[in-house]
Amino acid sequence: MNEAGAEATMLPFEEIGGAPAVRALVERFYDLMDGDDRFAALRAIHAPDLTPMRQSLVGFLTAWLGGPRDWFEINAGTCIMSAHRQLGFGAVETAQWLQAMGQALAESGIPADLASRMNDAFERMGHAMQAG
Repeated sequence: MNEAGAEATMLPFEEIGGAPAVRALVERFYDLMDGDDRFAALRAIHAPDLTPMRQSLVGFLTAWLGGPRDWFEINAGTCIMSAHRQLGFGAVETAQWLQAMGQALAESGIPADLASRMNDAFERMGHAMQAG
């Protein structure tokens, strides 16, 4: 297979840069959420210690992007949408989540085409996570 063909079949997990890039994206996202007042409502629905959430999102995104599926095996039957609805994820939190994730994607050096596709998917997911 030629190099162009290899790129066409590359998994998003590989395209993003693997586990280190996923971790960097998640760390940037939670750093923004934790330290930027623009995301105060989003931060308020989370526990004081974001460490478990950081680890969970790394695992979820790794699997979602086509990497190792450990998160889905460990959390079998868990619906990420329902879990966020239970947090009280509403329109304000959705908007803040999308803004923080969009900024994290832009600042993490992720290829623009992949970042755009991820943003599109995150927008659909964000609205599906809303309570009520």
